[in-house]
Amino acid sequence: MANKKREKPKRLGRGLQSLLSPITFGTAEANQLLPDPAITPNFPPDKELRDSLQEISIDSIAPNPYQARTVWDEQELADLAESIRANGVIQPIIVRPAASGYQLIAGERRLRAAQLASLTTIPALIRQATDQQLLELALIENIHRTDLNPLERAKAYQNYFNTFSLTQAEAAQRLGEDRSVIANYLRLLDLPDEIKQMLVHRQLNMGHARAILALPTDELRRKLANRAMAGRLSVREVERLVRKYLTGTEQARATVRSKPAHILDLESKLSSQLGTRVSIETRKNGQRGRIIIEFYSLDEFDRIAERLGLASLEQV
Repeated sequence: MANKKREKPKRLGRGLQSLLSPITFGTAEANQLLPDPAITPNFPPDKELRDSLQEISIDSIAPNPYQARTVWDEQELADLAESIRANGVIQPIIVRPAASGYQLIAGERRLRAAQLASLTTIPALIRQATDQQLLELALIENIHRTDLNPLERAKAYQNYFNTFSLTQAEAAQRLGEDRSVIANYLRLLDLPDEIKQMLVHRQLNMGHARAILALPTDELRRKLANRAMAGRLSVREVERLVRKYLTGTEQARATVRSKPAHILDLESKLSSQLGTRVSIETRKNGQRGRIIIEFYSLDEFDRIAERLGLASLEQV
């Protein structure tokens, strides 16, 4: 029996591309808005798309309530506005019909720049879209076209999960993202507010934040973040300082109290069974304590959880 090809999971990574498929018009003015046919892939014809391009009033367009971006570079907008004054809007924005006028789906930078350029109308593709598609397309446009700052991206993911009751695995599949990438961004929401502001203003980047998150307390995280910002430390330098602190802490703990032989033996057996480091800390004359199981990636967490008979992070 011939092997059937496995169907790939449906993703939205090409969502905007499908909305911007090449179209053909009879007028020269409309054709100026289209990609060069010689360099554009041959997409299936789309009559709905062909008929949807219109020049609409900027005042009739309401913002996208799911817009992930909250910080805009004023100089970039000014430069784009100057380009629009000279050349017009080269690529149409995308809107959907609303109760009164239209609601923006994608293209807020172009819309803001057109307003700065004192335009009263703007070319737009008018498409039907659900609220979920509105959020997904706004998120995809920003992730794949213009970088959000790390905190904006983290909040966008969280908003997406909460709005549509999705797990991390389901959201990753729909957005065409790796689940570990989404999980790492969500961890940024656990940082102190001062460090979040450093990320917003790009005084620190994602690499700095991931390293700082390894520290056990917010006080230590703040101290290292301020040191990294003031000294303009690289990500590798911050990682080195974190490793130095954690290694020193482990050595200090070992020096303060040596463990009984039977506890060390039990730690060794558990580590062998789980394939990772296991630490047993006892108190109250050995009657109470805790077991610490370490993991160093999300995949390793899933492996350990499966061995313990627990749910993996995909089900969280």
